[in-house]
Amino acid sequence: MELSSETEGRICVISVAAPRIDMAGALAFKDDMRRLTVAAPEVVILDLGAVSFIDSSGLGAIVAIMKHLAPERELVLAGLTPHVEKVFRLTRMDSVFRLFSRLEDARAAVQTSVAGG
Repeated sequence: MELSSETEGRICVISVAAPRIDMAGALAFKDDMRRLTVAAPEVVILDLGAVSFIDSSGLGAIVAIMKHLAPERELVLAGLTPHVEKVFRLTRMDSVFRLFSRLEDARAAVQTSVAGG
Protein backbone atom coordinates (compact mmCIF):
# COMPACT_ATOMS: atom_id res chain seq x y z
CA MET A 1 0.00 0.00 0.00
CA GLU A 2 1.26 3.48 -0.80
CA LEU A 3 1.94 5.43 2.37
CA SER A 4 4.03 8.53 2.95
CA SER A 5 5.10 9.97 6.28
CA GLU A 6 6.28 13.31 7.57
CA THR A 7 7.42 13.99 11.12
CA GLU A 8 7.51 17.43 12.67
CA GLY A 9 8.35 17.62 16.34
CA ARG A 10 6.11 15.34 18.36
CA ILE A 11 3.66 14.69 15.49
CA CYS A 12 3.95 12.23 12.60
CA VAL A 13 1.49 12.44 9.69
CA ILE A 14 1.08 9.30 7.59
CA SER A 15 -0.92 9.74 4.40
CA VAL A 16 -2.61 6.87 2.58
CA ALA A 17 -2.42 7.27 -1.20
CA ALA A 18 -4.90 4.49 -2.00
CA PRO A 19 -8.65 4.72 -2.53
CA ARG A 20 -9.41 1.58 -0.49
CA ILE A 21 -8.35 -0.13 2.70
CA ASP A 22 -10.02 -3.51 2.36
CA MET A 23 -9.33 -7.23 2.71
CA ALA A 24 -7.04 -7.24 -0.32
CA GLY A 25 -4.70 -4.61 1.12
CA ALA A 26 -5.27 -4.66 4.90
CA LEU A 27 -2.28 -6.88 5.74
CA ALA A 28 0.14 -4.80 3.64
CA PHE A 29 -1.33 -1.62 5.15
CA LYS A 30 -0.84 -2.92 8.68
CA ASP A 31 2.74 -4.06 7.97
CA ASP A 32 3.66 -0.75 6.31
CA MET A 33 2.11 1.24 9.16
CA ARG A 34 4.04 -0.76 11.75
CA ARG A 35 7.26 -0.16 9.85
CA LEU A 36 6.61 3.59 9.58
CA THR A 37 5.65 3.97 13.23
CA VAL A 38 8.45 2.01 14.94
CA ALA A 39 10.14 5.24 16.03
CA ALA A 40 7.14 7.56 15.70
CA PRO A 41 6.64 10.41 18.16
CA GLU A 42 3.78 10.60 20.66
CA VAL A 43 1.02 11.41 18.14
CA VAL A 44 0.46 9.77 14.75
CA ILE A 45 -2.13 11.35 12.47
CA LEU A 46 -3.39 8.97 9.80
CA ASP A 47 -4.54 11.02 6.81
CA LEU A 48 -7.32 9.08 5.09
CA GLY A 49 -8.23 11.87 2.66
CA ALA A 50 -7.66 9.70 -0.42
CA VAL A 51 -9.57 6.72 1.02
CA SER A 52 -13.14 6.46 -0.21
CA PHE A 53 -13.84 2.88 0.97
CA ILE A 54 -12.96 0.88 4.06
CA ASP A 55 -14.26 -2.54 5.06
CA SER A 56 -14.06 -4.51 8.30
CA SER A 57 -10.56 -5.77 7.44
CA GLY A 58 -9.35 -2.21 6.95
CA LEU A 59 -11.04 -1.12 10.17
CA GLY A 60 -9.40 -4.04 11.97
CA ALA A 61 -5.99 -3.05 10.59
CA ILE A 62 -6.40 0.51 11.88
CA VAL A 63 -7.42 -0.80 15.32
CA ALA A 64 -4.36 -3.09 15.30
CA ILE A 65 -2.13 -0.07 14.58
CA MET A 66 -3.77 1.86 17.42
CA LYS A 67 -2.97 -1.05 19.77
CA HIS A 68 0.59 -1.22 18.40
CA LEU A 69 1.11 2.45 19.25
CA ALA A 70 -0.62 2.41 22.66
CA PRO A 71 -0.17 3.33 25.41
CA GLU A 72 2.77 5.63 24.70
CA ARG A 73 1.41 7.04 21.46
CA GLU A 74 -1.98 8.10 20.10
CA LEU A 75 -3.43 7.44 16.66
CA VAL A 76 -5.64 10.27 15.35
CA LEU A 77 -7.64 9.91 12.11
CA ALA A 78 -8.03 12.78 9.68
CA GLY A 79 -9.40 13.55 6.24
CA LEU A 80 -12.31 11.14 6.56
CA THR A 81 -14.66 11.11 3.60
CA PRO A 82 -18.36 10.87 4.47
CA HIS A 83 -18.47 7.12 3.68
CA VAL A 84 -15.39 6.31 5.75
CA GLU A 85 -16.59 8.46 8.64
CA LYS A 86 -19.94 6.65 8.52
CA VAL A 87 -18.16 3.29 8.92
CA PHE A 88 -16.37 4.58 12.03
CA ARG A 89 -19.59 5.97 13.50
CA LEU A 90 -21.69 2.86 12.75
CA THR A 91 -19.10 0.63 14.41
CA ARG A 92 -18.85 3.07 17.35
CA MET A 93 -15.14 3.52 16.65
CA ASP A 94 -15.76 7.27 16.83
CA SER A 95 -15.68 6.74 20.62
CA VAL A 96 -12.23 5.12 20.35
CA PHE A 97 -10.49 7.47 17.90
CA ARG A 98 -10.37 11.23 17.55
CA LEU A 99 -11.84 11.83 14.07
CA PHE A 100 -11.37 14.93 11.92
CA SER A 101 -12.79 15.60 8.47
CA ARG A 102 -9.79 17.81 7.62
CA LEU A 103 -6.08 17.18 8.16
CA GLU A 104 -5.60 20.84 9.12
CA ASP A 105 -8.15 20.48 11.94
CA ALA A 106 -6.42 17.37 13.26
CA ARG A 107 -3.01 19.09 13.21
CA ALA A 108 -4.38 22.12 15.07
CA ALA A 109 -6.12 19.99 17.73
CA VAL A 110 -3.10 17.76 18.21
CA GLN A 111 -0.64 20.66 18.39
CA THR A 112 -2.81 22.27 21.05
CA SER A 113 -3.01 19.06 23.12
CA VAL A 114 0.71 18.26 22.68
CA ALA A 115 1.69 21.80 23.66
CA GLY A 116 -0.66 21.71 26.63
CA GLY A 117 0.41 18.28 27.84
